[in-house]
Amino acid sequence: MRLVIARCSVDYVGRLKAHLPLATRLLLVKADGSVLVHSDGGSYKPLNWMSPPATLRVASPADLELETGVIEQWTVQSAKADDRLIINIHEQLHDSAHDLGVDPGLIKDGVEADLQRLLAEQIETLGTGFSLIRREYFTAIGPVDILARDAMGATVAIELKRRGDIDGVEQLTRYLELLNRDPLLAPVRGIFAAQQIKPQARVLATDRGIDCVTLDYDAMRGVDDVESRLF
Repeated sequence: MRLVIARCSVDYVGRLKAHLPLATRLLLVKADGSVLVHSDGGSYKPLNWMSPPATLRVASPADLELETGVIEQWTVQSAKADDRLIINIHEQLHDSAHDLGVDPGLIKDGVEADLQRLLAEQIETLGTGFSLIRREYFTAIGPVDILARDAMGATVAIELKRRGDIDGVEQLTRYLELLNRDPLLAPVRGIFAAQQIKPQARVLATDRGIDCVTLDYDAMRGVDDVESRLF
């Protein structure tokens, strides 16, 4: 992983257009080809990014007719679409590279891991006609718990928690923003699934067009006799 701290402006050009004015930011260049732009506040979410596969091309001022003060321009080109992340660097404050090795991935606690496995096996719990694409669908910012298709063939990203709170909704929102950039998957809608969902999380999810599903862990494991319950 390469870490660069620089005064820079950033433009995303393609299906979406976005501009970040000149400021000091952290640029992450990962081994998988992704490039992420971070600020020092507001959120742990990147301000903008390009997901893999992508190629990074660095041009010097001698090759460009750029505005005064630009010492280097990065162009990050998506391999799947005509989307580009253009980073104009005015001053470089730090540049280092680190080999992080192979990451073992997030190890979920027993119940959450079981929920993921059980829901993948019983995907129609989410609705008639649902089918599984895969568990732990890889993205540049982490794995989506379950990726599925609904009865209409649309892509659905499912985030699973034991107890669903606002952070879980924010996490799913970031996945949806990234997945919807992929023309092979878009449009992608989200489902936030948990044993318990806090009211604030439900309100936020609804506001963002994300469905909420409460899961009965015991019933999914087959140890709860639902016919014998009074309520």
